[in-house]
This record gives sequence, C-alpha cells and structure tokens, in this order.
Amino acid sequence: MDKIFVIIFGALLMLSPLSVYGQDKAGRHFNRESFLIKRRVFITTELALTPQEADLFIPLLDELQQKKYEAGHKCREFSKEIKQKKNPNNVDYLNTIDECLEVGIKEAELEKEYYGKFKKILSPDKLYKYKEVEYKFAREFVKNSGGRQEELRRGDNKDK
Repeated sequence: MDKIFVIIFGALLMLSPLSVYGQDKAGRHFNRESFLIKRRVFITTELALTPQEADLFIPLLDELQQKKYEAGHKCREFSKEIKQKKNPNNVDYLNTIDECLEVGIKEAELEKEYYGKFKKILSPDKLYKYKEVEYKFAREFVKNSGGRQEELRRGDNKDK
C-alpha cells in the first residue's frame, strides 16, 4: 500500500501538466496552488512518507509555511516600498532591516514550535532529512523555474 502511494504521487509529479508559473509564461505569473501541489508530492516522495504520515505532516507543514509567509508580509512591503522610492532615506532602510530581522526571529520561533509537532509524526531520521528535502526542492524549483533567471544571468534583462 505504501509503495503504491509513493508511486502514484511520483507519477503525478512527473505527469503533472501544471506549470509552476501557470500558462502565462510571458508574464511569469506564479501559480501558488501548482507550487504547493508539487512541493507536497516532492516531500512525500523524497521522505517516503506513509499515507498516515503524509495525512498528518503535510497539513502541518502547509500551516507552518503559511504562518511564515504571513510573518514576512511587512518585511516584503517595506522592501517593495524602498525599491519604488526614488530616494529612500536612512530611516526607510533601517526600518526595513529591523522588520526583516524580526521576521527571521519569528520564523525561527515558528520552526521550533512546529518541530515539536513534527516529532510526534515523523521518525527522527525523516525529521532530520526533512530540511534537506526542503532545500533540495527549493534548488530544483529555482533551477526548473526557467528563463527569467537565465535571462538575468545572460544580460537579456528587458527591464533595462
């Protein structure tokens, strides 16, 4: 049963017609739902989660990621404002730096809280491997997200 579960999720990942950036490649619109599905499948497969583990772990993981996203909202807003200002001042920079440092602290607190919950679901080896799998997914996501990073590296930046 467990092998079938992993095989089905692996097949879904490979055959998924969903593009992380959706159908509008020109605009590079981020398709959050597609991203989350691919991330869930990747983590489930790479950690070889049982259906029971996946049913308990993945919703908690999604919850943690949502809280981290929300915690970073103000930092992202401040950073966006600085980029849009013609002449940001030192106060703008310091406020942004302070807010983003607070986000890092809040994210660390959230991770510690959720690791306590994860320990009740995953074996120590799967819990240890989780972070590695999360980083691996991020690397592959960036690598496979395609052209925009390549354009910037080659200097084909149309925003010049």
